[in-house]
Amino acid sequence: QVQLVESGGGLVQPGGSLRLSCAASSISITIYTMGWYRQAPGKQRELVAAITSGGTTNVADSVKGRFSISRDSAKNTVYLQMNSLKPEDTAVYYCNAKLLLVRDYWGQGTQVTVSS
Repeated sequence: QVQLVESGGGLVQPGGSLRLSCAASSISITIYTMGWYRQAPGKQRELVAAITSGGTTNVADSVKGRFSISRDSAKNTVYLQMNSLKPEDTAVYYCNAKLLLVRDYWGQGTQVTVSS
């Protein structure tokens, strides 16, 4: 049974940092394209950052220069480092694993709230 378990969310002040973790089980993150998505209230879910099986990373323009994605294959875990957080970054953040068009898994989400 595939599981993606996110952790690291919470309440942080504007300008602060958080690191989200996504621990995967029953799949190898180095085979999948791993991504972080977020969904704010009343908005569509959007891609924040992704890392391909080959290690190529991509981040959304809205977070470029502030967020970065990485992975630790030994721990089978993907990370989202979030710096210089803004109130508009407030959302539920989801981990996703995709393998071509045949596999698509989601975590349960972790809440990130940026507020003073």
